[in-house]
Amino acid sequence: MKRLMIFLSLIAFVVAGAVAFTPAAQAKKIVIKFGHVAPPFHGQHQGALAFAKYVTEKTNGNIDIKVFPMGQLGGERSMAEQVQAGTLQLAAITTAVMSNFVPQAAMIDLPFIFPDRKTAYKVLDDAQFQKRFFSYFPSKGFIAFGWTENEFRDMTNSKRPLRKPADLKGLKIRLMESPVYLDTFKQLGVQPVPMPFPEIYNALQQGVIDGQDNPLLTSVLMKFTEVNKYVTMTHHILTECVIIANPDFWKTLSNKQKKIMREAAAVCIKTNRKVNASLYKNKIWKVVKAKHIKVTKLTPAERAAFKKAMTPIYAKYKKIVGPNLFNLFEKKIKYYSTH
Repeated sequence: MKRLMIFLSLIAFVVAGAVAFTPAAQAKKIVIKFGHVAPPFHGQHQGALAFAKYVTEKTNGNIDIKVFPMGQLGGERSMAEQVQAGTLQLAAITTAVMSNFVPQAAMIDLPFIFPDRKTAYKVLDDAQFQKRFFSYFPSKGFIAFGWTENEFRDMTNSKRPLRKPADLKGLKIRLMESPVYLDTFKQLGVQPVPMPFPEIYNALQQGVIDGQDNPLLTSVLMKFTEVNKYVTMTHHILTECVIIANPDFWKTLSNKQKKIMREAAAVCIKTNRKVNASLYKNKIWKVVKAKHIKVTKLTPAERAAFKKAMTPIYAKYKKIVGPNLFNLFEKKIKYYSTH
């Protein structure tokens, strides 16, 4: 009898062990949707794919992220609302759109605030700044934990070269429907014309608008430069996107999984920036030269004149975002522009 009990106990142990190591007993696989509006060739999408790959590899396939580009899951505002409601786990949304939910997000879109790309990246990657900036999101129904990027925005128009603030006065320019964009260009005397992105080319061609603002990368690829003679690299606003997660979804992740997601966000933006830089170097400038597109680049003095013209905008948004955050932002920009 004793031998029988030992034998049965041994069988029970072996069976229990086998069950413990069957796929069904392993960690439950999580499938996540990640939406954004950039096209597949863009650095933003390539960064999102790198994000997904990193998470899948580091979690041994237990988290599977499906990336949806080109607004397949809806426009940016819609996706932000979906994340808020919990019907979408992850999205990368421009700060211009996020400012409708989190007013502090508008600060990133302030015109001529970054003196150059190097300074901008150092500020955005600064741990103290990220912690403070992202801290405003949870109370609005979002967890913010990383960046994706469109690019610095530039100007095209059919009337004249743009070298000083007065050159923009009276121009009909298509703009994003964001308070900081509208405030910025009204300050410069522009007539803002809101319209969907797909309508821009025809509107330029038919003279409904005189110009538009988008990164040179976008303007060349969308052929806006074929109907707008004057192209100016104003680099007036850096279009950054915040990677946001639904808070309830975020709570279901272990601390280790959250750490992996944050690490993936760092991989994402690094890849994003690298691809964008490569597109400029290896494709866009070749197209510019081949099509004889004349591109005007602002001198440091000309940029300084534009920045000075933005003083009322800075004062307005300092009140909107709060002096503590705004002062930290300015402090970081000043520090990294000299280090």
